Amino acid sequence: MCLAGCYTLEPARQTVPEPGSTIALDISDQGRVALGGLVGPELAQVEGRFVGMENSEYVLHVTGVRFLRGGEQGWSGETVRIKPEYVTSRYQRKFSTVKSVALGAIAVGAVALVATAGLRGLSQGDRGTIPDSSTGVTLRRPQPFRFDLSKILHIQTRINPRSH
Repeated sequence: MCLAGCYTLEPARQTVPEPGSTIALDISDQGRVALGGLVGPELAQVEGRFVGMENSEYVLHVTGVRFLRGGEQGWSGETVRIKPEYVTSRYQRKFSTVKSVALGAIAVGAVALVATAGLRGLSQGDRGTIPDSSTGVTLRRPQPFRFDLSKILHIQTRINPRSH
């Protein structure tokens, strides 16, 4: 996901979407009744790749649907035709630079955190060695990985002397 970037749904500005673009359609009450047998009566929004307009209907390869009371369901590109009168709002997926940069910064920070913890573990030496007297071989016992967020973030806790 980090390589693909982050996307947001923004209100569509064009009257007809570009074929191949990802769009989302908010479904009206009339549309819920008409599409209820196909998707379910609680349908709120359909998202997918726009194929084109045929017989004045949106033709989508559906990738997911959202429901009125929350929840989403993924689809695998099934073709659905939706009449414009079933649609209350239309959105187009746009690349979000801000979200992508934030996600990238979090990923880099996580990698740096793991690398730092690994390097600290290497610098601890052979504290985990156990001599085996029967074979004359020194066995190495792995040290447990400890993740102390307060040390990494330099968080200090204050203890109230009156509470003890």
